[in-house]
Parts: sequence; structure tokens; C-alpha cells
Amino acid sequence: MKYEALAKSIIENVGGTENINSLTHCVTRLRFKLKDESKANTDVLKKMDGIVTVIKSGGQYQVVIGNHVPDVYQEVVTVGNLNSNDSSEQESDEKVGLFNKFVDMISGIFAPTLGTLAATGMIKGFNALFVALGWLTVESGTYQILNAIGDSLFYFFPIFLAFTASKKFKVNQFTAMAIGASLVYPTLAGIRAGDPLYTLFSGSIIESPVHTTFLGLPLILMDYSSTVIPIIVAIFLASKVEKGLKKIIPDVVKTFLIPFFTLLIIVPVTFMIVGPIATWAGSLVGAGTLAVYNLSPILAGAIVGGFWQIFVMFGLHWGLVPVALNNLAVYGYDPILAMSFAASFAQTGAIIAIMVKTKEKKVKSLGIPSVISGMFGVTEPAIYGISLPLKKPFIMSCIAAGVGGATLGLVGANGYVVGGLGVFGITNFLNPAESGLGNVPIVIAIIIGAMILGFVLTYIAGFGKLYEDDAVVAETTNDGIIDSGNEVYIGKDTIESPLKGSIIPLSDIRDEAFSSGAMGKGLAIEPTEGKLVSPVNGVVTMLFPTFHAVGITSDEGTEILIHIGMDTVQMNAEGFVPHIKQGDKVTKGQLLIEFDIAKIQAAGYSVVTPVVITNSQNYLDVITTEKSTVSSNEQLMTVVI
Repeated sequence: MKYEALAKSIIENVGGTENINSLTHCVTRLRFKLKDESKANTDVLKKMDGIVTVIKSGGQYQVVIGNHVPDVYQEVVTVGNLNSNDSSEQESDEKVGLFNKFVDMISGIFAPTLGTLAATGMIKGFNALFVALGWLTVESGTYQILNAIGDSLFYFFPIFLAFTASKKFKVNQFTAMAIGASLVYPTLAGIRAGDPLYTLFSGSIIESPVHTTFLGLPLILMDYSSTVIPIIVAIFLASKVEKGLKKIIPDVVKTFLIPFFTLLIIVPVTFMIVGPIATWAGSLVGAGTLAVYNLSPILAGAIVGGFWQIFVMFGLHWGLVPVALNNLAVYGYDPILAMSFAASFAQTGAIIAIMVKTKEKKVKSLGIPSVISGMFGVTEPAIYGISLPLKKPFIMSCIAAGVGGATLGLVGANGYVVGGLGVFGITNFLNPAESGLGNVPIVIAIIIGAMILGFVLTYIAGFGKLYEDDAVVAETTNDGIIDSGNEVYIGKDTIESPLKGSIIPLSDIRDEAFSSGAMGKGLAIEPTEGKLVSPVNGVVTMLFPTFHAVGITSDEGTEILIHIGMDTVQMNAEGFVPHIKQGDKVTKGQLLIEFDIAKIQAAGYSVVTPVVITNSQNYLDVITTEKSTVSSNEQLMTVVI
């Protein structure tokens, strides 16, 4: 009941329970969807004790609380009886555009895969580089293993996306993964390789070979590996089927009958409806592009280049591949895929602009592998991880890619093989029937221009924040609030110095576990006084039997490890006198341990003492003092939300 009064005030000033459509929370804020935001008393909420500020963004009314937001959330739910409030299923009066809804859905589904997506993209790119440099051959075992790692996520993408989409659409995760696995089942790929039983719509744009049937109905199989939209549509449909089945199947058999019927319904529907629609849409895109190219290569280049990344997202680019292969077989060259060549470089330029302009550390770190894989033609990490969620950079990259495609069409650039991607695709433009480089120098100039244009357009257009809870630290005020210009964030926890002495950067101490940052962020102190005091109000969660190290969890949840000296465990507690025991509540400045500096040094050990935040990965930043010396109880670090 600690936050009951605050919870009541919040509910009252957002317009009452009847004005709340739904409520969720993140690490710092309550996120309301209100029926009518004009009924909320924003100014009153901003001035209220216990509330940092109020932000309106993305159709949400966000009340920023701080690190104790889960407790406040539970109190608001209890006080407002929101668990039994059926209005949570209603739509907010504030309309969110279809594009914004689509981006929110896609980014939400892709967000958990970003790190692995970037990593496998880099491995795939470097593997191609090693082959190009002659360090590896495609027949070597090293290449095959690296290729398996690089392709692992991309090839089986439907399974990974099924898992993340299941959380978005509230579907049983294992049922969803089974649907994804069905789409990339290897035997089906073998069926597609044989002669068709017959062909539907023969002679038309949507001519479709049928290799097998399901219950006598024709199946138009496509390659679902690396695809995105079919599995997302399938899991969305599965969510509707599961919801309906839960209403009619008895509880005693729900565990196996719901997934049983869901799989039997959704997998065939996906193969028989979603797959064919994707296949036909791709064929129409291919035929339409060829018609436009015959009319105007410049216009065709603008369309192919500008929409290429969108085609890839929906799997529609496969409609252009048969056209390109046919051109290579008949004419010995192909202009269609050649016009898409600038797209990955335009996307890479946009990501570089984001990295240069953003102040979000997480975005910068994601940008590095995205740029590397993008240069090798693998743009999924860049699109799904950064540019598409930010919207404007994705649009700017498409514009730059369109200009690049139009220019490639203007100069009549042709590809003579279907070869590498990214920088390794430059050799695709070498005409084997001619000596010299041909138009390769022009192609190189065009892709560099597309990259520069993507950079400039993105930098000028600007973009918002990708991670709303990320903070840019400018200065810390006395009350712990950190001001970064236009937005205000909380200094989550202030850590005082547990020792008197000289400050040493953590990277300068000789213990690799601490200096590498593996134990957490922080600093070290070379003490001039043998008294260790508590840097926070909290609980002693760990005290080594040799008393040379102590762990404290502050009342704010910050986990602090203080290790007196290096290798001092060897002293077997000699020279250390504890004044606390594990489990004790402690306050700032309370004496924890006394230690004999002279005795430790005489035994040949250093007294340099690391002070680290062992759960620093949970926070945006750990700001350390810039002083060279510090006294006990002076501010040493600030942990930032």
C-alpha cells in the first residue's frame, strides 16, 4: 500500500478508470492508452511528487515514474480494478496510422532477433570476403561451417519469427514454431525440384506449376526460407483460430487439441492461400517491372531501386528473379536486378548517418554490425533493427536507392551473372565478352553516390529516438535528475565512496576480470585509510568468509561489489575485521570492514580496491566521478535509468 495515494491521484488525473483503455509499463514509466487525452490533467501530474514528467507519444499517455514503476503499476491496477476492466480491449480515440501500426508490429516482432541477426549477417559477409580474397574456397570445411552459421538464422527465419510473433499475437509459442518449421521443411523443397504434375493458369503472368496436392487440392509451393510476411500472416491467423478454439474445446483436452486443430488448419491454409498470393504478387511485380523497363529504363530503375527493400520485406523480389534469369539465358545480360544494386548501399549510408547523429548508445552499437553486413549486401539487420522502426531513415534510404536505380537505368547498366551481393556484386557488371572494365567504374560511382545521398537525406530529415528509455547524460543536478536538453531522466541511484583515497580507472588495474569490465562498470580506489563504509542504503547480500570482498544491494536495486585489494583472498582474513554479517541492513556511511593497509602491503598484495556495479547491464549508464581523489561519503557514481 506504499503507493496507494499516488496511484489514486494518477487515476484521478488521467480522467478516471472509465477513461483508461489499457495500461502497461516499461522500466521507467506507466503507459496508458486513454479514450480521451484531453480529460487528463497533464500539468497536475507533472507537478505531483513521485512523478518525473508526462510524455505523449505514439498514441500513449506516458507517466514517467522511475525505477519503482512496477510497484506503482501494481497499485494503479489494484486501486483502479483494471484487471476486471473490459475496456482494455477497446480502441483509443487517437488514431494511429496503418503504416505506424505496421512498423510497430514489425519492429516488435524483430526486436528480439536483432543481436543474432546482426551477428549472422556479419559472419555471412566476412565469409564471402574470405572467399573473394582467396583465403578460403567454397569447398573447404571452414567455409561450410561459417556459411552454416551465417545462414542459420536467415534460412530458418520463419521459425525465429514465429516465436517472436507468437508473443505479439498471443499464440502458444511451440505451436507457432511448428508452423514456421513446416514452411521450411526440407522435403518440400525437394518436391519443388521435380517435374510438376500440371500447371495452373498456363501461359498467363501467374502461371503456377503444381508439384503436389493436399486432400486433392493443388499446392503451389514457394521457397519460404528467409521470408518474413508469410509467417507473420500465418501466426496472426493462428491467434484467431486459437482464440476461437479456446471457447469451444473443453478444458480437460485443451492442452493438445488446441495445437492439434490449429496446426491442421493454419499450415494448409498458409500453403494453399498465403503462399500462392505471395507467388502471384511476385510474378505480377516481375512482369510489371519488365513492362516499365521497356517503356523507360530510368522510371523502371527508380521503381526497382526505390521499392527493392520493400519487395524483399514482402518476398515480392522473387517475382523479379525469374525475369532476370530469363534475360541472362536469352540475352546474356540482365538490367532488372542490376537496377536494385544501389539499394543496400543507400541503406548503409542511412545507417551511417544515424550512427553519426544519434546520441543513443544502443543504436550506435547496433549500427556497426549493420553497416558491415550492409556493405556485403545483407541489409536485414539495418532495416528491421534500425531504419524501419525509425521510419524516416527507411524512407530516405528508399529515395536514395530510387535515385541510384534510375541512374543505373540511365547508363544502361547490365548484370552478366547472378553473383555476389554488396561490394562483391560489383563483378556482376563485368561483361565476359569484352575486355576491360566496361561500365564498372560508372557503377561504382553510382553506388557511392547512393550511399552519400542516403547519408545526407537521413541526416537532414532527422529521426526520433529508437529506445524511448535511453538517456543522453548532460549533467547531474543535486536532486539526482539528469537533464539532456529537451527531456528529463532520473539519476536512478547515487553511489557514495566507500573509501578515502585516489581514483584509478578500472581499465588500469591488473586484474583482468575487473579491468575488462566483465564484472561490471565502475572504478577502483587506492585507499589511504583502512576503513570501508557502506556507499548506499541497502542490504549486505554477500560477505566473503575471508572478509576481503562484500556485495551490497541498494534499496534502489543497484548491486555493488567492493573487492579490497588484489589477490587478498590469500590472506585468509588476516588484517580484516568485519563489522557486519551477510543479510544485515546497512546505511550510507556505516562502517563495514576495517583492514590493515600496511599488513596487506607487507604480504605483497596491492590494496587497490575495485568498486563495480555488477548489474550495470540493466542500466543505460554508470557515470563515475571525474575527481582524482575522493573522501568517504563523497559522490562516486550515478546509475542512470
